[in-house]
Parts: sequence; C-alpha cells; structure tokens
Amino acid sequence: MPRTLLAALAAAVLASGLTAPPALAEQKAPVVTRAALDPALVAGRGAKVAFAEQEAENATTSGTVIGPDRSAYTLPAEASGRKAVRLTPGQHVEFTLPATANAITVRYSIPDAPGGGGITAPLDVAVNGRKLATMTLTSQYSWLYNQYPFSNDPGADLLHPDWWITECSCVPSATTPPPVIAKPFRPSHFYDEQRLLLGRAHRAGDRVRLTAPAGSTAAWTVIDLLDSELVGPPRVEPVAADVLAFGADPTGRRDSAGAIERAIAVAKRKRVKVYLPPGTYQVNRHIIVDDVTITGAGNWYTIIKGREVALPEPAPDGSMHTGVGFYGKDGGSRNVHLSGFAIEGDVRERIDTDQVNGIGGAMSDSTIDGLHLRHTKVGIWFDGPMTNVRITGNIIVDQIADAINFHTGVTNSVVANNFLRNSGDDALAMWSEKSANTGNTFDHNTVQTPVLANGIAIYGGRDNTVSGNLVADPIREGSAIQVGSRFGAEPFTGRLDITGNTTVRSGTYELNWNIGLGAIWFYALEKDISADIRVRGNHFLDNTYNAIMLVSEWSVKDLYAITNVHFKDTRVDGTGTSVVSARVKGSATFENTDARNVGAVGVNNCGSFGFPPTGSEFSLTDRGGNDGGWLAPWLLPNTITCDDRPPVVAPPAPAPW
Repeated sequence: MPRTLLAALAAAVLASGLTAPPALAEQKAPVVTRAALDPALVAGRGAKVAFAEQEAENATTSGTVIGPDRSAYTLPAEASGRKAVRLTPGQHVEFTLPATANAITVRYSIPDAPGGGGITAPLDVAVNGRKLATMTLTSQYSWLYNQYPFSNDPGADLLHPDWWITECSCVPSATTPPPVIAKPFRPSHFYDEQRLLLGRAHRAGDRVRLTAPAGSTAAWTVIDLLDSELVGPPRVEPVAADVLAFGADPTGRRDSAGAIERAIAVAKRKRVKVYLPPGTYQVNRHIIVDDVTITGAGNWYTIIKGREVALPEPAPDGSMHTGVGFYGKDGGSRNVHLSGFAIEGDVRERIDTDQVNGIGGAMSDSTIDGLHLRHTKVGIWFDGPMTNVRITGNIIVDQIADAINFHTGVTNSVVANNFLRNSGDDALAMWSEKSANTGNTFDHNTVQTPVLANGIAIYGGRDNTVSGNLVADPIREGSAIQVGSRFGAEPFTGRLDITGNTTVRSGTYELNWNIGLGAIWFYALEKDISADIRVRGNHFLDNTYNAIMLVSEWSVKDLYAITNVHFKDTRVDGTGTSVVSARVKGSATFENTDARNVGAVGVNNCGSFGFPPTGSEFSLTDRGGNDGGWLAPWLLPNTITCDDRPPVVAPPAPAPW
C-alpha cells in the first residue's frame, strides 16, 4: 500500500473534530472521571476498580485535542469520551496523579504499517521531570479493515462485494458501472493499551509526563487516557504446587505449558493449589483444567503469555490456530478456580472457528477472579451446558471479538464487577443458541468503547438479569444494551430484568439501516419478543440518537411483534432525536420515565409501517409520572409520528438530576 494512501487515512481519522493545541499553562489539577464522566453522575453503577481514570483531553499537553466526534471509523469516536490528544514527535501530555500510585495503564493509538501488520514506537515516561522508562507501543493488535470478519490488509478489496453498503447505497457487484470504493475501507479498532510498574510509589500531585520522543518511528501518537493505581505486593502461596518446582521458566524464554500441567497433576492428588509466582510464562496452547485451583501473585506480576500457532490441519471444531488459554475438558469441568494472573494472547485477526480465547470450554461450580486478559479472540467464552460459574473482578481489554459470552445452556451464573474495554464485538453477551441460558446475572460491570456491536447483549433465554452496569461509548452496529431475537437464539421466556444501569454516549448510528438506534434497543428479527421484560431504574445519558428503540427488520415487519415491555423509574438526559423510537408492531408501558434535553418529538412512532387509519401498530400506555413533556397526551396510545431520519440535535453534557 503506498505511503500516500496511508497518510490520507491518518489525516482522515485525525481530522474529525480537530481543535488547536492549547497554549501551555500551569499544571492542571487532576480530573478523575469514570467513563469520561463526573463520578457523581454514575455513583453506584459499574465496577469498583483499583485505578483512577484520567482523560488525556483534561491533562496538560503540548499536543492537540482531537474530537469530539461519534462518527464510526475515526480516532475520536473510538476514544473514551470521544476525545483524545494527538502528539507529534517531541510533544507530550502530562497528568497530575490524584492519589498515590506505583503503576499506570496508557490507552493509545499509533499508525499502522503501510501494508498492514503494525509498527512499534517509543513513548517516554517521566515523573516530575525525571525519565523512568520508555514504553514500546505497538499497533500489531489494532487496525482492522473492511467488512466482517475484517482484514489486516488496508489495501484489500471488499470482502463481500455482494453485500449492500452504505457508502454507495448499492450492492457493488450488482451495480453498473461498479462504484469506486475508497481504500482503506472502514478502518477501525485503532486503540491498544499497555501497563507499566513505576518501580516505587509516587505521591498525589506528582506529574506523569508521556512524551513521543523526537525521531519517533510514529508520525503521530494518540493518547486517550491514563489509569493510575497503587498495586500491592505480590501474593505468596506457601502451601501450593509451585510451578517453578516443576520446571516452569519465569523469564518466558522456554515453554512452560508442560511444567504447569505437571504442577496441576500433583496439586489435584495432594488437594492443594497451583501457584504461579511472579514472572512471565510462555504457553502456546490450551491448558485443560478440571477440579483444580490455580492462583498467581497478582495480575500485575504473573503473566501467562503465548503465540498464536497455526495447526497443521484444521481441528475437528474448525480451529485453524491454537494459542494460550485455560479450557474446560471435553464434556465440561467442575470445581475450577482461577485467580491472580494475566493472560496475554497473540490474536491479530478474527477467525470465528478458532478456539483462541483466554478462558474457554465449560466450567461448572467454578470461579474466575482477578485476571487481566488481553489480545485473545474472546476473553471468556463458555459453551454450555454448565452451571454456577462466578466471574468477578477481572479486567478484559483489547479483544478481537467479545469480552465475555455465555453461549448455549449456561445457567445460574454471575458476571459481576468486571471492567471491559475495547472489545471487538459484544462486550457481555448471553447467547441462547439451541439451549436457553437461564437464571444468569450481569451485575455492576463497566463496559467502555466496544468497537463493534453492543456493550451488553441478551439473545433469548429465561429469567435473566442485567443490573447496575455502566456502559459507555459503543461505536457502531450496536449500542449500549440490546435485547435481540436473532442469531438463531431460543425465545425469551419467563422474565428479563434490566435494572439500575447507566448508559452514556450511546444510541449510535446504524450504518446498514442509515438510522439512529436507542441506547437500549429491542430487535425482533427471528421471533416475537413477548416475555415479561421489566426495565426499571435505568439512566440513559447523552444519547447520540434515541434513548429507547423497539424495531424489527423490514423483511419481517409484519411477522414479529414486541410486547409486554414495561419501563419504570427511568431518567433520560439528552437525546439527539427521540426518547422512544418504535419501528415494529407491539406495545410498551411507561411509568415515572422522566426526560429532558430531547432533540425531536418524544415518540417517533412508525409501527410496522402500514400506517393504518386507526393509528400505528405500536401502542404506548402512560402509567403516570412521566415528566418532561415527552409523552404528551396527543401521542397516546398510537399516534403515527414517523420521521425516518429527523435532524439530530446534539444534547448538552449530562448534569445532576
């Protein structure tokens, strides 16, 4: 790919929302945020984490703030809060520590190589003017292009020329003359992150400066944010099967998979834990676990790291590669407990048949706690049947696909207090394919910047709960929370509770439909959605388009309905368009749903587009207490107000209610 083409791409993704660099001033006071918001606005929602988040655009910089912009395929859109700071060689951004810290995480982007595959570039780290380290940034795990399942080649032709695309409003292969499609086509997944132990604790008020050094191999370095943390000392397990005693290499030079397996075998016989001391352990295949406890010294200290390995021939499950991961045995494992270590994979492309996930298989009566997972295909993908797994306190970042997926017959399990950032598909999903997921809970997790699809997605199932989560900045082809009858999922039955969640900067643009979604959206593609769905106590903040959408596909609009959905105690603070967009037949009730800063008519009611004289095929019931004027009497029960693409009015920033 010519360098001029890559330069044009870089200019395009950086140009959106570009503002002039500020004059350097006195050091700014630290601004601590959660999902780029005042923490008071999301109190009690999302995961409790050990780090303090600071957005680069709030720090002191000699660089340039980019954004805000929510347009897909741009660097600002994929940044937390839709802003970041661009540095050219010699420029810096400086953060003031809000509390004592001895470790930092930097979320960044640097350019791709001209032909794809990534580059490396230095980033100098100094505290109070004294250089401590040089981080080696990489774009080898970022920069995807083209249509699903995406490509690492910026110069590739369309992967699916027989698909309709927005860019030409056509099917390219069926169009004469054929349209000219700009390359690279749909660049995305720009960001990665790295962690660094600083060697000692630094005080609140100390200044951490990140500098793109003069002569850097990267024409630009974008810094999104810095997380700072006080990491405790390594955990020691004196009574355990220590993997070092079985030949594991903590330097990472030799493969340690066999040594870890020998430690597991002895630990199971003696009924003790397996201990992974501080170090980096090379593992390039699956470790099969059953009836065992494996603990590390903490996920900053113990790292299980591996290469992706091509198989000589495809495996029976279709895998073309293997890589580092802990998997349940065939038929499912029980009594597995994993904690206190990191898993770093080497996945750079999306091949859906590959089993290259951090944790996989099936594990009943098990726990996964305090892990740090990055650069795998999916952080945790469980294929049921299985029951009673608890996934808590983990950090899962920079995935090619999902962060956590309960697939097929997972029951009575909990995902709580996890922090998920930069997933390449749904961050949290329950997918009831072939067998219903039942009695599960996604509770108090934080999801930020899922590059594709949704923050949280529920595809069928019975008696599941989504509660207390914080979801921010979904990018495209999805939104914050989806309830979907799609992907061959079993029907929704029993009850679905969606309670006490907060979404921010959601309600995205859906490029395939050329319309805006809702922060929460219900999608009846393959079946009716008619279970008892209770949506209570949720806050939808700063919605790009709608807060709530109920929709079906045009081709099945007369087949499927969405009914029995009940909204209560809802706050909507800012919509670019409507509070509710209904593009399906069915009904919903609303009680104590308050809205302000609404950009268009409160209810955009298209129903199933039959436009009968009796009104829309979708009806709304006012159960009282709906303040803000959005649900005016004239809209009830089913006045047609259909405006397919109303003007978008950017709402003001969220504020205390």
